[in-house]
Amino acid sequence: MKKTIILLAALTIGSAGHAQFQVNPQLGLTYQNLTDPDLGYEYKGAIGWQVGADFRIGDRLFFQPGVFFGRNTTAIRFSGMDSTIIEDNLIRTNLKLRAMAGYRIVDSYQFDLRFMVGPSYDVLLSVDDKDGDITWNKGDFNAGSFNIDAGLGFDMGLFTLEPGVSFGLSRVFSDNPEVQDISSKYLTYGLTIGVNFGDDD
Repeated sequence: MKKTIILLAALTIGSAGHAQFQVNPQLGLTYQNLTDPDLGYEYKGAIGWQVGADFRIGDRLFFQPGVFFGRNTTAIRFSGMDSTIIEDNLIRTNLKLRAMAGYRIVDSYQFDLRFMVGPSYDVLLSVDDKDGDITWNKGDFNAGSFNIDAGLGFDMGLFTLEPGVSFGLSRVFSDNPEVQDISSKYLTYGLTIGVNFGDDD
């Protein structure tokens, strides 16, 4: 699937000379949580950030590959058998590769409303916990995660606003014995603002 995403992105970029083409650099916030906590654990989403760019090729119907760098945070609370409680923020740095397709629901000179959906792949770059109280490290996590992303895009002249959600399809944790039975997946919400460069006629 990772090869499919890269191939689709290459094909859509290669077709830019035959269709409308826009570059949309963006920055914004993320809110990432984990599903299905193991016994004794509680997860709570927290605010992170992301920066990157989408490339839109097409008119009413379009392709939208993109690359984003981000830092996502989840608050972890562990309650031990001896009534010990450990709380810490787990911070993950990742590179997201997206290959989405979309449709312009509203397509006017001053305002566009877009809907997008498609696969993405998150490459895990680093893992750290804020206070060092949680013993998980990068080796306890899968090196990457496949997802399905969906979002809405509001284009107002030069500027864009884009809320979105990413549903994790892969397990968060690796096959290390200490975490191999935890079936948690990522659930990430995002909101970005950006600017459009290119042809939108």
